[in-house]
Amino acid sequence: MIGAGFGKIVTALVADLITPLIGLPGKIDLSGLKVTVNGANFLIGDFLNAVIGFIILAAVVFFFVVRPINILMSLRKTEAASAPITKECPKCLSSIPAAATKCAFCTSDVVAA
Repeated sequence: MIGAGFGKIVTALVADLITPLIGLPGKIDLSGLKVTVNGANFLIGDFLNAVIGFIILAAVVFFFVVRPINILMSLRKTEAASAPITKECPKCLSSIPAAATKCAFCTSDVVAA
């Protein structure tokens, strides 16, 4: 529901504000731009409005949804990377998982980290 409403807002923004601004230098109204071939009307202006609206909507989704989630995920990865995943056995100096309480190589008891 919110996405559909936001889509309508973006469509109105493009049709009422951005398209007339693009047409200012040549005094062209892009929404009324059409080409007629053999009696068929091709509404080029409506298509351009839809493309501009899609680009704006995609930019909003990227900058307000995708980018913050990627930043949060990268922060989470750096926190997880800072925790050691292995430790050395004090008896045989083999690399064992950090949560292990017994060495897999020499079977000696190891203090959990």
